[in-house]
Amino acid sequence: MFFPEARVRVYLYGKAVDMRKSFDGLYGIARAAFAGDPTAGDLYVFVSRSGALIKVLYFDRSGWCVWAKRLESGRFISDWARARTHEIDCTQLKLLLEGIEPARYRKRYRKRYRHDAPGEHDDTRARVCNSDLYGGERVNGALA
Repeated sequence: MFFPEARVRVYLYGKAVDMRKSFDGLYGIARAAFAGDPTAGDLYVFVSRSGALIKVLYFDRSGWCVWAKRLESGRFISDWARARTHEIDCTQLKLLLEGIEPARYRKRYRKRYRHDAPGEHDDTRARVCNSDLYGGERVNGALA
Protein backbone atom coordinates (compact mmCIF):
# COMPACT_ATOMS: atom_id res chain seq x y z
CA MET A 1 0.00 0.00 0.00
CA PHE A 2 1.08 3.57 -0.66
CA PHE A 3 1.55 5.69 2.48
CA PRO A 4 3.06 9.16 1.94
CA GLU A 5 4.78 10.76 4.90
CA ALA A 6 3.47 14.00 6.37
CA ARG A 7 6.64 15.97 5.60
CA VAL A 8 6.62 15.16 1.87
CA ARG A 9 5.48 17.87 -0.53
CA VAL A 10 2.70 16.88 -2.92
CA TYR A 11 2.04 18.60 -6.25
CA LEU A 12 -1.15 18.16 -8.29
CA TYR A 13 -0.87 18.74 -12.03
CA GLY A 14 -3.94 20.72 -13.14
CA LYS A 15 -4.30 19.43 -16.71
CA ALA A 16 -5.40 16.08 -18.07
CA VAL A 17 -2.50 13.71 -18.75
CA ASP A 18 -2.20 10.91 -21.28
CA MET A 19 -2.00 7.88 -19.00
CA ARG A 20 0.11 5.95 -21.52
CA LYS A 21 3.01 7.98 -20.15
CA SER A 22 5.18 6.23 -17.62
CA PHE A 23 8.36 7.15 -15.73
CA ASP A 24 10.11 9.32 -18.32
CA GLY A 25 6.99 11.03 -19.69
CA LEU A 26 5.64 11.91 -16.25
CA TYR A 27 9.12 13.05 -15.16
CA GLY A 28 9.22 15.40 -18.17
CA ILE A 29 5.86 16.92 -17.24
CA ALA A 30 6.88 17.32 -13.59
CA ARG A 31 10.17 18.96 -14.54
CA ALA A 32 8.46 21.42 -16.90
CA ALA A 33 5.43 22.27 -14.76
CA PHE A 34 6.91 22.55 -11.26
CA ALA A 35 9.79 24.64 -9.96
CA GLY A 36 11.30 22.01 -7.66
CA ASP A 37 13.63 19.15 -8.52
CA PRO A 38 11.58 15.97 -9.15
CA THR A 39 14.41 13.83 -7.72
CA ALA A 40 14.02 15.46 -4.28
CA GLY A 41 11.44 12.88 -3.15
CA ASP A 42 8.32 14.99 -3.65
CA LEU A 43 5.10 13.41 -4.96
CA TYR A 44 3.70 14.45 -8.34
CA VAL A 45 0.04 13.60 -8.95
CA PHE A 46 -1.38 13.26 -12.46
CA VAL A 47 -5.00 12.57 -13.43
CA SER A 48 -6.32 11.17 -16.72
CA ARG A 49 -8.65 13.07 -19.03
CA SER A 50 -11.63 10.94 -17.94
CA GLY A 51 -10.73 11.63 -14.30
CA ALA A 52 -11.02 7.95 -13.34
CA LEU A 53 -7.28 7.15 -13.31
CA ILE A 54 -4.59 8.73 -11.17
CA LYS A 55 -0.81 8.24 -11.15
CA VAL A 56 1.64 9.40 -8.50
CA LEU A 57 5.29 9.76 -9.49
CA TYR A 58 8.03 9.99 -6.90
CA PHE A 59 11.74 9.30 -6.55
CA ASP A 60 12.96 7.17 -3.67
CA ARG A 61 16.60 6.45 -2.87
CA SER A 62 17.07 3.88 -5.60
CA GLY A 63 14.94 5.10 -8.51
CA TRP A 64 11.59 6.23 -9.89
CA CYS A 65 8.28 4.84 -8.63
CA VAL A 66 4.85 5.19 -10.19
CA TRP A 67 1.76 4.38 -8.18
CA ALA A 68 -1.57 4.14 -9.99
CA LYS A 69 -5.23 3.83 -9.01
CA ARG A 70 -8.39 3.54 -11.11
CA LEU A 71 -11.87 4.22 -9.77
CA GLU A 72 -14.57 1.78 -10.80
CA SER A 73 -17.18 4.53 -10.56
CA GLY A 74 -16.85 8.26 -10.17
CA ARG A 75 -13.96 10.56 -10.96
CA PHE A 76 -10.99 12.04 -9.12
CA ILE A 77 -11.49 15.43 -10.79
CA SER A 78 -15.06 16.36 -11.68
CA ASP A 79 -14.50 19.68 -13.45
CA TRP A 80 -11.31 20.33 -15.43
CA ALA A 81 -12.25 24.00 -15.79
CA ARG A 82 -11.64 24.47 -12.03
CA ALA A 83 -8.51 22.30 -11.87
CA ARG A 84 -5.17 24.04 -11.49
CA THR A 85 -1.55 23.07 -10.97
CA HIS A 86 -0.69 23.61 -7.31
CA GLU A 87 0.72 22.12 -4.14
CA ILE A 88 -1.62 20.11 -1.91
CA ASP A 89 -1.02 18.57 1.49
CA CYS A 90 -1.01 14.87 2.40
CA THR A 91 -4.55 15.03 3.77
CA GLN A 92 -5.87 16.34 0.47
CA LEU A 93 -3.95 13.61 -1.35
CA LYS A 94 -5.51 10.95 0.86
CA LEU A 95 -8.97 12.39 0.17
CA LEU A 96 -8.24 12.47 -3.55
CA LEU A 97 -7.09 8.83 -3.50
CA GLU A 98 -10.35 7.87 -1.80
CA GLY A 99 -12.29 9.56 -4.59
CA ILE A 100 -13.18 12.67 -2.60
CA GLU A 101 -12.24 15.80 -4.50
CA PRO A 102 -10.65 18.33 -2.16
CA ALA A 103 -12.50 21.60 -2.58
CA ARG A 104 -13.37 24.58 -0.48
CA TYR A 105 -16.80 24.11 1.00
CA ARG A 106 -18.89 26.64 2.88
CA LYS A 107 -18.06 27.09 6.50
CA ARG A 108 -20.35 25.24 8.87
CA TYR A 109 -21.25 28.41 10.78
CA ARG A 110 -21.59 31.60 8.86
CA LYS A 111 -23.14 34.93 9.71
CA ARG A 112 -26.80 35.16 8.83
CA TYR A 113 -28.89 38.27 8.86
CA ARG A 114 -32.61 38.81 8.61
CA HIS A 115 -34.67 41.91 8.04
CA ASP A 116 -36.70 43.21 10.96
CA ALA A 117 -39.70 43.91 8.79
CA PRO A 118 -40.44 42.40 5.40
CA GLY A 119 -40.10 44.84 2.55
CA GLU A 120 -37.81 47.25 4.37
CA HIS A 121 -34.62 48.04 2.55
CA ASP A 122 -32.77 49.98 5.22
CA ASP A 123 -29.71 48.83 7.15
CA THR A 124 -31.68 47.72 10.21
CA ARG A 125 -30.85 44.04 10.58
CA ALA A 126 -30.82 41.67 13.51
CA ARG A 127 -28.10 39.05 13.74
CA VAL A 128 -29.27 35.46 14.04
CA CYS A 129 -27.41 33.74 16.85
CA ASN A 130 -27.13 30.11 17.94
CA SER A 131 -30.01 30.42 20.40
CA ASP A 132 -32.25 31.44 17.47
CA LEU A 133 -31.14 28.42 15.51
CA TYR A 134 -31.84 26.01 18.34
CA GLY A 135 -35.28 27.29 19.30
CA GLY A 136 -34.56 29.73 22.12
CA GLU A 137 -36.99 32.63 22.59
CA ARG A 138 -35.67 36.20 22.48
CA VAL A 139 -37.37 39.06 24.34
CA ASN A 140 -35.85 42.55 23.93
CA GLY A 141 -32.58 41.04 22.69
CA ALA A 142 -32.17 38.70 25.68
CA LEU A 143 -32.79 34.99 25.80
CA ALA A 144 -35.99 34.18 27.69
